Amino acid sequence: MILSGRGVTAVLGPTNTGKTHYAIERMIAHDSGVIGLPLRLLAREVYTRLVEKVGHHNVALITGEEKIAPHRARFSVCTVEAMPRETTASFVAIDEVQLAGDLERGHIFTDRILHLRGRGETLLLGAATMRPILEYLLPGITVVERPRMSQLLYAGSKKITRLPNRSAIVAFSADEVYAIAELIRRQRGGAAVVLGALSPRTRNAQVALYQEGDVDYLVATDAIGMGLNLDVDHVAFAQDRKFDGYQYRNLNPAELAQVAGRAGRHVRDGTFGVTGRVDPFDEELVHRIESHEFDPVRVLQWRSKALDFSSLKALKKSLEAAPAVSGLARALPAVDQQALEHLTRYPEIVDVATASERVEKLWEACALPDYRRITPAQHADLISTIYADLVRHGTVNEDFMAEQVRRADHTDGEIDTLSARIAQIRTWTYVSNRPGWLADPTHWQEKTREIEDRLSDALHERLTKRFVDRRTSVLMKRLRENAMLEAEISVNGDVFVEGHHVGQLAGFRFTLAAGSEGTDAKAVQGAAHKALALEFEARAARLHAAGNGDLALSSDGLVRWLGDPVARLTASDHVMRPRVILLADDQLQANAREHVLARIERFVNHHISTVLKPLDDISRAEDLEGLAKGLAFQIVENLGVLFRRDVAEDVKSLDQESRASIRRYGVRFGAYHIFLPALLKPAPAELITLLWALKNDGLDKPGYGELIPMLAAGRTSVVTDPSFERTFYKLAGFRFLGKRAVRIDILERLADLIRPLLQWKPGTSPRPEGAYDGRRFVATTSMLSILGATPDDMEEILKGLGYRADAVPAEEAAAFLASQNGDAASAEEAGASVADAGVEAEAADAPAAEPETAGTAAAETPAAETEAAVDTATATTPAAPARDDAAAPAEPEAPVEAKPVLLWRPGTRQDNQRQGGRQGEQRRGGQRHGQTEGREGGRRQAPHGKSQGKPWEGKPQGGKGSEGRPGGQRKDRGDRHDRNKSSPSKFEGRPPRKEKPIDPDSPFAKLAALKEQMKK
Repeated sequence: MILSGRGVTAVLGPTNTGKTHYAIERMIAHDSGVIGLPLRLLAREVYTRLVEKVGHHNVALITGEEKIAPHRARFSVCTVEAMPRETTASFVAIDEVQLAGDLERGHIFTDRILHLRGRGETLLLGAATMRPILEYLLPGITVVERPRMSQLLYAGSKKITRLPNRSAIVAFSADEVYAIAELIRRQRGGAAVVLGALSPRTRNAQVALYQEGDVDYLVATDAIGMGLNLDVDHVAFAQDRKFDGYQYRNLNPAELAQVAGRAGRHVRDGTFGVTGRVDPFDEELVHRIESHEFDPVRVLQWRSKALDFSSLKALKKSLEAAPAVSGLARALPAVDQQALEHLTRYPEIVDVATASERVEKLWEACALPDYRRITPAQHADLISTIYADLVRHGTVNEDFMAEQVRRADHTDGEIDTLSARIAQIRTWTYVSNRPGWLADPTHWQEKTREIEDRLSDALHERLTKRFVDRRTSVLMKRLRENAMLEAEISVNGDVFVEGHHVGQLAGFRFTLAAGSEGTDAKAVQGAAHKALALEFEARAARLHAAGNGDLALSSDGLVRWLGDPVARLTASDHVMRPRVILLADDQLQANAREHVLARIERFVNHHISTVLKPLDDISRAEDLEGLAKGLAFQIVENLGVLFRRDVAEDVKSLDQESRASIRRYGVRFGAYHIFLPALLKPAPAELITLLWALKNDGLDKPGYGELIPMLAAGRTSVVTDPSFERTFYKLAGFRFLGKRAVRIDILERLADLIRPLLQWKPGTSPRPEGAYDGRRFVATTSMLSILGATPDDMEEILKGLGYRADAVPAEEAAAFLASQNGDAASAEEAGASVADAGVEAEAADAPAAEPETAGTAAAETPAAETEAAVDTATATTPAAPARDDAAAPAEPEAPVEAKPVLLWRPGTRQDNQRQGGRQGEQRRGGQRHGQTEGREGGRRQAPHGKSQGKPWEGKPQGGKGSEGRPGGQRKDRGDRHDRNKSSPSKFEGRPPRKEKPIDPDSPFAKLAALKEQMKK
């Protein structure tokens, strides 16, 4: 052992002291030299720097997996493991000599420190903790300590997403590195990754990605602590425990300082800290790292180089020899020694390894690195196969070699798959570089190098694709360079900056693309807005000059220009004049914004006045006066539909001239409603619903927009949905009547069918179909047809309109009609007519509302209505009580009793009073029956008769919605069937109504006289 330090200089100090740079300068000052470095990645970096200084033909690169050896190269750059045992070079340098204390690789560094010397100069580079042990083992050594060029300061704990740019985040497992890199990609645009498991080419590409500024973050293991020159400003520890090959342990202060020292380059200060789940460093640890005060290395790992190859037993014994010098400790079994231990248990190996040459060849095979990180037994199996070929054939079987290489030659797959293939091909790259192991080593060296490069490039591409947002990284790089960014906007609104999609422009609003979060988003948005400034002005000019056909108002209250939302409507004081809110970014300013807003307001006003022209016309009418003007105002406020009962007094007070003036604007005075028939179409109904919803916050209420398609399909009546907002039925042109809603104009047609049935007098003109006794009627097929309803639906509808039903046996009804007609044939016909009333009619589309029937006051007075609930049960004969079939003997079935006929009559005040009393009893009993429409337009319904003298007429008093009671109060909210149905005989037994004396000056008196003359 050489235990002398003469001619040896130790250049010691913390990181960022320029030690490696000093060694390179010293080496090129000699005619030849060898430098050993701890990592293949670092060896590549130093090789590149030497080539730039002296030319590639003067520099060789020798590692376990790569050999670049120009003829007569003067300088060699090696990994420490690949350094020659002896050399004639004038200069020798060994970097990171503190690794001599490493349990796994330390014995190799110790061997080179103690035995390898240059003819003229030998440099040992490393941490200051090596000074005592080097001075002890190498007496006479010259020690030069170099101070750090910049300060290293503790910055505390920070969240990963709040770390400053140009930061390195350190973790000690691949899973943790990948998880952190993924988080940074989502939050900050991307990160480069550096792990020991990556191939040198991949690591170089990832480091270049960071160094060139494409990303601002580097996520790495402690591999970056070994002399890599990186422009890192801050190092954050996301983990402080690692597996050292034998156990999990905390990093010691010197190891933490080695990694933290990567922060700050040359004279630029750096910072370090913790992140994630790591507890903040205590004050003592921080002080030691900042001041570079660490415990000295006391022992170096050592393994004997005097190996005995006479037998396997002798070789194992020589490897277990203890050092003869204090300060050295026998190293733990490394990968090669573990492989030898396994192989000596194989009988086939023991039988072959008998001669010293074969034992030495076995030891050479055991030096194969375990790149795949598999179990020692599996690694020993591979070495056994290679050794068997070397002993039997002198070289490794090329077919076996080709098959192994072929399996690794695939660039598909994800990160883990490619990493495994790279580890596999590195094994065969090492085999191809061992002298004498292959018959054609040059071919396999080129083949394996090509495959490893291709796999490394694929792995770099996968890492970049997964952990780097290329768009953001390129933009950040250009922004840091203060370059003028080129931006463009496609026809469909995609915004591109420097060819990268950064967001979408819809109308006058710009939205960043997904993944543009974090602090960088502001820079990207700023770059995009520079391009958008001129585009906003150009768009404003185009919109200002656009025709109404380019604009549209959607059912959600948005105004769209060529499909893009540019404004939304909100409520104002007037329901037909909603307020316009512009949807635009702040880049749309000054006159351009005002012009856009004015153009959209003109469109909205024009659209409303066009689609709702009848409503707009009557709202602007100047020829209406007095009560007519007030009624027109109410029609506008109620968006085109009034319940006649609500304005009965006003209507009665109108003279014929006032009525005619209102009719000129398309208003129809119906039996149940006063409305504008032109608005009962899909487009006006949709706009009316929107205007009401804006005024009443109804866009999110259930049922909004659901009824318009039914109106567009021509439905005359629909089944009601109890979850819908009831007002939507009225806005869509339907009257809510319990379980069914009927179109308003169809109800008026129904009134036209019912009116002559109630006006007919027995014994006069031929009896109309459905007429009974002049005071009651039967539902006819034509009624069912226009309503598109079944007989059961018809009952609901008529009850909702205020009619009441008297149940009469079919035979009795037929006999009564026969007596009215006066012969048997008529009775038979009447019976058929009554039977037809129960036939279900098919729904038919009804034409637009017919003009108002002119003439008598009865045509202008609505039939009795009610807002309250009605009983949904039809008037039928009571069913026989149920019997227990198991207990009673079988009996012959009784003949089916004919279904009674329902005779409908207008409801009376007495009906409501009796119904109210019955309802009160039911309420006390805890039951409530189904309800028909209770409130429409915020007002109660009240039935009205045809004339003041009719007993069923309820004259409004004390306010709208009343039913003849002061203050508009009603005794009951619901209409129900009478407890006891009136019988026909009882009904007929009432005294006949007294006829009013006819005014001789009345035109009706003259008409009656003329009629009598024609009969004569």
